[in-house]
Amino acid sequence: MLLNLAPVRQHVATERISDVTQTVHDGLRALPLADRVRPGQRIAIACGSRGITCLREVIQPLVEALLALGAQPFLVPAMGSHGGGTAEGQHGVLVDYGLGDLGAPILSSMETVLVGYTREGMPVYFDQNADRADGVIVVNRIKEHTAFKGRWESGLMKILAVGLGKRQGAATIHAWGLPTAMPAAARVLLAQRPILAGIGIVENGEHQPASVTVLPAERIEAEEPALLDLARRLRPGIPFDPLDLLIVREIGKNISGTGMDLNVIGMWRKLGGERVPDFRAIAVLDLTPVSHGNANGVGYADLIPQRLRDMIDITAMYTNAMTAQNLPAAKLPITLSTDRAVVEAGLSALDPAVARVVLIRNTLDLASLWVSPALLPEVEANPSLDLLGPPVPLTFTEDGSLTPPS
Repeated sequence: MLLNLAPVRQHVATERISDVTQTVHDGLRALPLADRVRPGQRIAIACGSRGITCLREVIQPLVEALLALGAQPFLVPAMGSHGGGTAEGQHGVLVDYGLGDLGAPILSSMETVLVGYTREGMPVYFDQNADRADGVIVVNRIKEHTAFKGRWESGLMKILAVGLGKRQGAATIHAWGLPTAMPAAARVLLAQRPILAGIGIVENGEHQPASVTVLPAERIEAEEPALLDLARRLRPGIPFDPLDLLIVREIGKNISGTGMDLNVIGMWRKLGGERVPDFRAIAVLDLTPVSHGNANGVGYADLIPQRLRDMIDITAMYTNAMTAQNLPAAKLPITLSTDRAVVEAGLSALDPAVARVVLIRNTLDLASLWVSPALLPEVEANPSLDLLGPPVPLTFTEDGSLTPPS
């Protein structure tokens, strides 16, 4: 097998906040935070499991502002069943994100309290540690969900209802139907618990913060949809359709709830329907370390190497998939011995000279693409794409591992 790939730069949205820390401080002053927090109060800061580039830059000034007001901030993992569905695992996720030394302890528990019921009769659960706080501030990235379309998808409403619902709350909401049950549960929490504010982060096409917005609790429901619209506009895609083979170097919970974003690879892989985009085979080669073995979403791949299979913590992945009522996400694809064997299998019925192939790092990083020669005419015709060099052979180490092109 000889597969040549050429480096291509995609022009993605690059609008970016120059000083995240100052933006957070300005937002907290405009809130104003001082009117909502009193000295001695214990304030929970809810943090999720996604890999948000500026997460520490957002959390640190928030902690500092609370300490300056004489409050006692602490961090709470708000990630449903992620982190293996254990208190220790969820604590470890936040430590891995660099949040363990900010002057606010991490209080991690899977225990919940029953807050009340939605109008439809669904019970609403809330993290026990957050429930004991005098106030709660939620922090999350706002982006499209990988399972449905709506006014509220992945964002502040979701982290309130699903993230702080822990495994019990997340499972309940998914069983009742995420698109409607999630916002209904969030409304109960906003009405019955001392939610102070939310900080919504929207990223640009380079996975950098394009917008960081501090919203008072009473405006979260009304103003989050506009931030979701911004996220939709800024999200890049893969500018080729169809493809014979998409090679994804890594998936992970820090990248997407389903390991790789179904908005990029095709919602039809979960929901059925028209195959848009039509990526006929997807090969996934690796799992990010901060996923702690949770390869939820690997079921949307077609081919993986044994190395990736060996990294999977089956218990963590199954717990997440069953909680989310998303069993196909945890199915195991065809597993072959090496990266080389995976790529060869993906090209087995194709002539490499005419095969339509793209290699990406992950579904968040789409500014840099490697494309096969058959796609070069489309590159030349697309003003949003720049060819950076000639095609070069895709190479592997002696043990069959891919050597990432550079």
